[in-house]
Amino acid sequence: MDPHLLRTFVTVARTGSFSAAAAQLGYTQSAVSQQIAALESDLGLPLLHRRPVTPTEAGARLLDHAEPLLLRLRAARADVLRTAATPAHRLTLAATPLALNARLAVRLARARAAQPRLEITVRTCAREEVARQVTGGEAAMGLTDGIAAPSDPLPPPDAGPITIVGVSEESLVVALPADHPLADRPGLRLADLVDARWLQTTLCPVQRLRHLAGDGFPVALDYTGDDVHTVLNLVAAGHGLTLLPASVLATPAPATSVLATPAGRGVPLSAPRLVHRVELLHATLPAGPAARLAADLS
Repeated sequence: MDPHLLRTFVTVARTGSFSAAAAQLGYTQSAVSQQIAALESDLGLPLLHRRPVTPTEAGARLLDHAEPLLLRLRAARADVLRTAATPAHRLTLAATPLALNARLAVRLARARAAQPRLEITVRTCAREEVARQVTGGEAAMGLTDGIAAPSDPLPPPDAGPITIVGVSEESLVVALPADHPLADRPGLRLADLVDARWLQTTLCPVQRLRHLAGDGFPVALDYTGDDVHTVLNLVAAGHGLTLLPASVLATPAPATSVLATPAGRGVPLSAPRLVHRVELLHATLPAGPAARLAADLS
């Protein structure tokens, strides 16, 4: 199958529109229609219903295979080009919203001081997108984060050959309103909070909590953004609880182990033993500024 046709098929299936796919790919709508027809002819099966534009059963199966295949092709191309590239002093670092914590920000500052010519662009995106940008060559490296048991790796991304190194772990706190009945506790167990109302966020998916502690954790509000201050404001206003790295609520309340900010409180998570883990992702890095930066961040 022609990868160009696969790319067009994926774009049409994801946008649900031939015209939207044409605009995104820079083709005419007629060219998109011809490419889909050519792919269907090659396979001898209809792949898309036309009204509305949705994948057929065969199209849905192809979609499951097509995106990983295209990603691996991009990764292979980027890897080959990377071996012949002149070491660049302008790099992009892709990062999930909570990955570049205070500790790693200091390491980044030291790395820049050691390489004065180095220009770094930090680009925030979702975890899956970080891996895609790294393997596709759009970013020299990436930082991703998540909740894990101490020293346990995060679930690996399906993004082709990639090196993953753990670079930071810190404790977690339960973020709740300052006037919450549990706000002055020295610690909280996740199992005792299964009936509490929770925020559904990309920073702390409720599905992850259910995987760790069983059923429960009703969703009070679904927030699809990635701004930490918005999450804290929602918590402070009583829209639900969430888990956050301790450094997000880093001002200690007087004479207690509770962390506090004007937006709310963070009570240490006492059980189960979980941490906020940050991992560095990169493909093969030839000797040069990018390799030195990866070593400094590690």
